[in-house]
Amino acid sequence: MVGPQVKRQAVDALREERGFGITRACGLIGISRSLYGYRSRRPPCGDLRQRICELAGEKRRYGYRRIHILLRREGWTVNRKRTYRLYREAGLAVRRRKRKRIGLFERKPLPKPSAVNRSWSMDFIADGLIDGRKLRVLAIVDDYSRECLALEVDTPSMAGVSQRCSLGSAISAGCRCQSPSITGRSSRARCSMPGLMSAACG
Repeated sequence: MVGPQVKRQAVDALREERGFGITRACGLIGISRSLYGYRSRRPPCGDLRQRICELAGEKRRYGYRRIHILLRREGWTVNRKRTYRLYREAGLAVRRRKRKRIGLFERKPLPKPSAVNRSWSMDFIADGLIDGRKLRVLAIVDDYSRECLALEVDTPSMAGVSQRCSLGSAISAGCRCQSPSITGRSSRARCSMPGLMSAACG
């Protein structure tokens, strides 16, 4: 698909090489006589185009929208469409950052527990009070029986000590046969503490 300027040039070529009239040449090309005779009245934009290129060189991560805001702050009387047209005519564009692809790996289903106290899961639930204070709830669930072994509610300031005590008491109360494997966020770091290991083994 060609633009009006190219069609005007084709009309001129037919008139000069074949001697056609304006009406016949415009009919063959597919444009009206008014479009053929139209001449742009746009003011010269050399200074504005140069300033856009300078801003794009200084701010490489800025697109035409941010450059348009900078131009308006500098006092240029220009709308966004003209900024975009000059930006594209100058061949400017922000490079899109490529996302790093994660390597393919084989997904294996988690082993299902065969008895009680073989595998536990823990997670944290966050909520807030009406006065703006935040609280967290530590939930420990047995994967086999779906029994909730502990629900410890505390504020973030004392969450670490309270969660360790709650996890240790849950292990001491529920571990009758052997120490269970605990799955969940940040569980490995907490289960490696001496107090929890002694509670699990004792």
